[in-house]
Amino acid sequence: MATWTSFADEAPELATLAEQRMAASGLLMLGTLRRDGFPRISPVEPTLMDGRLVLHDDRLWLGMMPGSTKSQDLQRDGRLALHTATADKMVSEGDVKLWGVATQVSDQPTLQKMSDDLYAAMGHRFEVGTFDAFDVDLLGASAVTVDMEAEVMLVRTWQPGKGVSRVEKRE
Repeated sequence: MATWTSFADEAPELATLAEQRMAASGLLMLGTLRRDGFPRISPVEPTLMDGRLVLHDDRLWLGMMPGSTKSQDLQRDGRLALHTATADKMVSEGDVKLWGVATQVSDQPTLQKMSDDLYAAMGHRFEVGTFDAFDVDLLGASAVTVDMEAEVMLVRTWQPGKGVSRVEKRE
């Protein structure tokens, strides 16, 4: 498992593309597992400042309404997938998928630091107790970019400690 910072160190092009796509839409799509085992897709808003992801001790955290279905899903089973939201079927700007395991953060001083970080980034204070927070350990990522002129789709996949593999797909 890896932090966001170690992901960015090992796969800087993928991390940069992920941040660009998050900044463009202000949104990530979160995949969780419902109680009955079926997948659930929910929107989450990444915390960004100046187009960059706001990290908490080098880590990606997700904040959400307490007791929300996505929070309940992650409390029950922390496995997740994140996708940079795109409505472009040609994927002309690229997209990134991340997967890993989320762990709920309940330590009050750590939650207060997150609240302070959110205030610094957004100018709005979320008081401790008014949000659920999850620390994400990354298990992998993939990115798709398309070169329309060359008619090639590039798929890059990252795994912690194994670097980035590349596959070109052509029609």
